[in-house]
Amino acid sequence: MIAPRLFPHEPDGHPAPAATPPTRREAVRVVRPVRNQVQWLARELDAALPTEHPARAIWDSMERLDLSAFYGSVQSVVGEPGRPATDPQVLLALWLFATAQGVGSARRLARLCEEHDAYRWLAGGVPINYHMLSDFRVNHQQALDQLLSELLARLMREGLVTLQRVAQDGTRVRASAGAASFRRRASLERCREEARAQVARLAQEREHPEPGVSARERAARERAARERVERVERALRDWPELQAAKERQARTLARARRERVTEARVSTTDPDARVMKQPDGGYRPAYNAQLATDTPSGVIVGVAVTNQGSDAGQALPLERQVESRTGRPRDYLVDGGFVARADITALERKGVTVYAPLRVGRRNGDGATLAEQARARPGDSPEVVAWRARMVTEEAKAIYRDRAATAEWTNAQLKAHGLSPFTVRGIDKVTSVVLLCAIAHNLLRWVALA
Repeated sequence: MIAPRLFPHEPDGHPAPAATPPTRREAVRVVRPVRNQVQWLARELDAALPTEHPARAIWDSMERLDLSAFYGSVQSVVGEPGRPATDPQVLLALWLFATAQGVGSARRLARLCEEHDAYRWLAGGVPINYHMLSDFRVNHQQALDQLLSELLARLMREGLVTLQRVAQDGTRVRASAGAASFRRRASLERCREEARAQVARLAQEREHPEPGVSARERAARERAARERVERVERALRDWPELQAAKERQARTLARARRERVTEARVSTTDPDARVMKQPDGGYRPAYNAQLATDTPSGVIVGVAVTNQGSDAGQALPLERQVESRTGRPRDYLVDGGFVARADITALERKGVTVYAPLRVGRRNGDGATLAEQARARPGDSPEVVAWRARMVTEEAKAIYRDRAATAEWTNAQLKAHGLSPFTVRGIDKVTSVVLLCAIAHNLLRWVALA
């Protein structure tokens, strides 16, 4: 059977239309890019950034604060020869905005100053390079500390920080050092001899320079070799103190754990870093960043960095810092890792009410009664006895629940702002980075609470 035609009147044998051949590339007419032509673009930096952009809020906040401490090291002054320096306020604003955006690399920040409207707006056309940004971040620890205090004073004058209740917590942040860089004393001494030999070899090459190596590259190699010698010598100076701590552990630990105590090791990359237990259960080089936060406002009122792996004994020093910055808090909330009877006694005698969980003995187990938990122990001061009795009450438990909601939130916020891992080495430089993160966090809280 023959299928019916779609068009019955179409004559038989009508030829099908011929298919169009594909166009050859060399025959097409298209507009191609010309990237070497000069373009004049009428563009205003101020018009490129929205009015409510966070970069504007950070700059406006900087305008209301005293930044005199950042200008003390500027050597370019009016009436003297030399080109003008980049405004420290610009560098500070760039780092604060970058920190709020989770940017912690000076090289990446320098690229953003060329590619991103917000960073270009903050820079405002002043000279910027990554060396300048890197040096600024780590060379102004004292100025950053003063800025944090001034910012807190401003927030207190506006009634945004009350210090009625402060929560403290520590967070371990990965250091810029590898596990393989930790060495024992004998290995450290070999590394020192090798580093010194490298310095001497580079000094000889200065007299007979290698072809194809620029003077700038030779200077960089010599500087790196000298810095390695300094780090190894610093590690050797720190080794006796760490070895003494290991020997104390061998005397005080249980017999089953004494055999696992090994010789002390120090990093040749970052001698200040220590191997600490991480939240995932592993052990890696890190620093312990201590943060005290005002509970109602979420504003950081105290910052400290230590290379001690545990939080024991850290409550009293940071509370003293908070008191020197803003005044004495009424309630102080810490977790069980901070519990030390000496600290509780000192804080309570100052008029600070401590809220920390009780440590339940192993013999009592999880089924210990409230009376067993509150029972005084030998050596308890009257202040510790009062703390034990207070923490079994429902009111104290309700107050203590604010600790996690505040301290853990603050830790998460700062890690989102680029706190982990560190890209700088040494406890002083790490402290500068943590101070910068705390100031950026407080500026964002100021904008949110105002």
